[in-house]
Amino acid sequence: KMPFGIAQTGKAFRNEVTPRNFTFRSREFEQMEIEFFCHPSEAADWYRFWRDARVEFWKRVGLAGENLVLREHDRDELAHYAREGAGTSDVEYRFPFTAPGFGELEGIAHRTSFDLAQHQKHARVNLEVFDAERGELLPNGARKGEKYLPHVIEPSAGLDRGVLALLCEAYTEDASRPSPELLRLHPELAPIKAAVFPLVNKDGMPEISERLHAELTRRFCRLGPIEHDVKQSIGKRYARMDEAGCPYCFTVDGETVTSQTVTVRDRDTGAQERIALDRVSDFLAERLGPG
Repeated sequence: KMPFGIAQTGKAFRNEVTPRNFTFRSREFEQMEIEFFCHPSEAADWYRFWRDARVEFWKRVGLAGENLVLREHDRDELAHYAREGAGTSDVEYRFPFTAPGFGELEGIAHRTSFDLAQHQKHARVNLEVFDAERGELLPNGARKGEKYLPHVIEPSAGLDRGVLALLCEAYTEDASRPSPELLRLHPELAPIKAAVFPLVNKDGMPEISERLHAELTRRFCRLGPIEHDVKQSIGKRYARMDEAGCPYCFTVDGETVTSQTVTVRDRDTGAQERIALDRVSDFLAERLGPG
């Protein structure tokens, strides 16, 4: 039933005579694409919907601020299939190697009925849709129905470029921290969701940290790994997690043994606070999702 869409991610190939400009002119790349089919009269509204939704997606995963822009194509830039439609727009990011300019992350195009018309013509297959809920209103209150060739809204993004943009945005240097380099990745994208450390490898701390690690792994394994690290000083362990983009570290120390509380450290601010040991799982769920 209209409207509906098909989303997929896969490897794409391009007949690029002279590969250049890093990921922007390569012969092979990963692509994310949506083909959204709708009635021609609703296409302009759906185009605006997907244009705005795709910008919000990139903002939600960490690309916000002056490095992210939405650029509508000028009339003379439009492809032949888009000239009769609502337009085409690009989501662009200011990469370090394109600054002060921007590079394209994703294009959103109203392709009208061009693609389906070409398939219909060359494959000799009727691709028109019959919608019984449209058309002229009959005396009995029913609709006559309408036959039409759907329009297509196509958001298309380079996954390689997206990952690169997220890494560029997340990479931060701060000489005042345990590690001068850290990745401020959105928690949903962090490769390690949390880490559990015993302050020292004795006095009952390892046993408590292992139990906490097992509990968090059971609850959050669907979202990603929970690290358990006992090697080197606590500062070096924090540094390793900062570099890996881990958003939260929980430290079991002497006070944990006596008061059943742990220290939680926030990656982005470096701030630490104590929370109850039996609240750690809920603390993570509030920030990562239910698991």
